[in-house]
Amino acid sequence: MVLRKNQIEASLQEDKNLIADGKLKEDNPLDVSETFIKLCEACRRGDLKTCQETITEGANINARDRFDYTPLILASLCGHFEVVQLLLESGALCERDTFQGERCLYNALNDRIRNLLLSYDYSKSTDPLQPLASHLNSLLTREHPQTSDILVAAAGESFRLHKFILSARSPYFARKLSVAPDTTSWKLPSAIPPPAFGIAIKYIYLGEIPNDVGGGPGTGFSEDEVLAGIDKISRQLEIMSLWNCILESGDRRLARQRRTDEVEKGRNQLEAWFSNHVLKHRVLIDTAKADNVRWDRSNEIFADVLLRADESDDAFDIESPALEYPHQEEPEMSNGIPIGPLTQASRSPSRNRKSQKSVLFPVYRAMLLRSGYFLTMFSSAFREAQPTEHLQIISVDCSPEVLEVVLKFLYTEKTDFPLDIAIDVLFAADLLLIEKLKLKAAVVISTLGNGSMSQIPTRLDAAETSCPEQEELDVYDVVRAGWLTRVPRLEEFGARYLAYRLESYIDEKDFADLVRESANRIKGRQETDTIELLDDIRYYLSERFRLRFKDSGLEDMMKEERKIFTEAEPNTEGILPEDKGVDVGSFPNDDTARGDVELASENMMNDGSIRTLDGRIAEDELEGDAINYQILLGKINGLLDRLKLDA
Repeated sequence: MVLRKNQIEASLQEDKNLIADGKLKEDNPLDVSETFIKLCEACRRGDLKTCQETITEGANINARDRFDYTPLILASLCGHFEVVQLLLESGALCERDTFQGERCLYNALNDRIRNLLLSYDYSKSTDPLQPLASHLNSLLTREHPQTSDILVAAAGESFRLHKFILSARSPYFARKLSVAPDTTSWKLPSAIPPPAFGIAIKYIYLGEIPNDVGGGPGTGFSEDEVLAGIDKISRQLEIMSLWNCILESGDRRLARQRRTDEVEKGRNQLEAWFSNHVLKHRVLIDTAKADNVRWDRSNEIFADVLLRADESDDAFDIESPALEYPHQEEPEMSNGIPIGPLTQASRSPSRNRKSQKSVLFPVYRAMLLRSGYFLTMFSSAFREAQPTEHLQIISVDCSPEVLEVVLKFLYTEKTDFPLDIAIDVLFAADLLLIEKLKLKAAVVISTLGNGSMSQIPTRLDAAETSCPEQEELDVYDVVRAGWLTRVPRLEEFGARYLAYRLESYIDEKDFADLVRESANRIKGRQETDTIELLDDIRYYLSERFRLRFKDSGLEDMMKEERKIFTEAEPNTEGILPEDKGVDVGSFPNDDTARGDVELASENMMNDGSIRTLDGRIAEDELEGDAINYQILLGKINGLLDRLKLDA
């Protein structure tokens, strides 16, 4: 139905009034904070690292600046594909039927970005917490494996629930269960209809509140009785926002906003529970004694399994008091947390550990089921799935720091971790079959590890006027991790990273080994088979140089240089003639030969001309780029000859 002009104006005015009254939030509010301005500037430049950092700091990626631009519009307009992808994966909105969404699509610099924007519909990009909410809601109907620890009976109906979720979401249950943690059943007051309690439980478990609350003929309760019951139970359980959800369920916009707010609130409550009960009660213990810990199944934090992570043998970090259990000197505890031989914490930090340490995390199977690894384990006949007197201890092959990241994701959907453990998180997520966390780790590596492509020198001869900053990760490890975990994003990132810095890596023996590994990944390799890594590097190398002189009229120059290098083919030793190229016949073993641009400061001539990688003089920067592009391609071919590979 086509709305008349006055109807559209009336609708817009109504939205404006709701926003002014605070009942409706603006999709793209004005934001002039320093963090948001920093994000917008990074989107203009294409600075992936800064974008990721500001998003992690909590910048609103759907806000707009004082010029009415959103970060997504800026990144699309400036043609930064990777930044657009990062924003969309982080929840940026691009709705076709909205003003800002249409602006974003219209202003996209190229079709590649425009198609990416179109591939992200509203439901995919707007609710990043939906997987967490869906999992919690599924626990109400899951029959196997059974993880509930309290039964609520109500007029012939029963609800199998989880004490830690009830305590995290309802102040009433938090008080009751803290006084009597051994409670295994609870009877619903007869004045409250079971359908009313069912809606309250659905709300607590982050489910969507139905428009039809139930009641009517054949149910034994009228709709008014159910509504009255919802009012009573919401007051008793101290979840008054439930009643507001019922009142606003008729308005689609308000209901959607309320749903988003409630899921966010629920996530924050689970995060508080995770910090105050799981992390607070983790135990640091000698690895040799870890299996001897006995933790009562009946305990005040309702944990039903222990996860163990061992620190590496060569760890020399200062022991953190945060990892010490506050009452380790007491071998027996009345609340069941824990019993067994624990180590006595040192009163003064020491940098030398006499024995390997392990950390035990008291957790809940209900949340571990988000991992395909644990879901299979607890659904099978394995020993870990069988009931025991004390909590079972399950070892996870990762460090305590990485396991904490994994658990935080399972409980809260948050994935804030530094770059230096990103590869470890990637492997842990791959081991535990947590696909979303694995992809998030890949995003962290390919954004924080990439920095900004604008940081790549615009001239090869001026690449290193100062000492290069220490790399935070090894690009070779990243590429191999992408192969092992089957994450194409990391393979593409590694190839692009190497291509944009090829002159610094092409002569390294590690680079040659990586190329050989890529070639050997094809079983039964034939002469006509290509090498995937080199194919990608060639593509991004072409992108690197063409982006710098695509519109500068150097296409003909590149063709001319290609003819020059065709005449100067490398000999069987993989070495070009002295007056035509550079030596690629040997692999330096020290850091002094890390690329031809280490002596870049000497390559800039006084008259403004440029010295290329092979020592020739180019009249200007653009001619130098064209020559260097062909030199790098020639060095790749020389490397292949050296390795006796066809690609």
